[in-house]
Amino acid sequence: MSSVYLTQEGMEKLKVELNALKSAGRIEAAKAISEARAQGDLSENAEYDAAKDAQGHLEKKISELENTLANARIIDASKIDTSKVTILSKVELKNIKLKKNVTYTLVSEAEANIKESKISVTSPIGKAILGKKKGDKVQVIAPNGTIDLEIVKISI
Repeated sequence: MSSVYLTQEGMEKLKVELNALKSAGRIEAAKAISEARAQGDLSENAEYDAAKDAQGHLEKKISELENTLANARIIDASKIDTSKVTILSKVELKNIKLKKNVTYTLVSEAEANIKESKISVTSPIGKAILGKKKGDKVQVIAPNGTIDLEIVKISI
């Protein structure tokens, strides 16, 4: 797995989530399996199968989080170059057609959260603006058509 770039805040959130899954999540999964097992014949027990599947998904999520944290590199915001768009840049974009501005912070996939205006560098908008400078215009191909954007401001 290649490096995953995270903010300190993002890394802490992932650690909290991992600890919750390893403790409470595993306890809940074991309890569900135990309760389903107590209902009798396992060969025809749909609840048992569902509980085992849920446990498998939980363990996969734990493994993915452990891999992400093992390959994480913390980004120091004080060393970010604001002359061009990079990961952790806060970018104000103008939708040229709608004449509306929106601001996003570019983050890794692990930290992306549209409710917090954090978009992944691998998203269509992220890919389009990465490496661009203030005043540059880009086209983003979105599911509902092409969006023309202009980079208005780059900050941290």
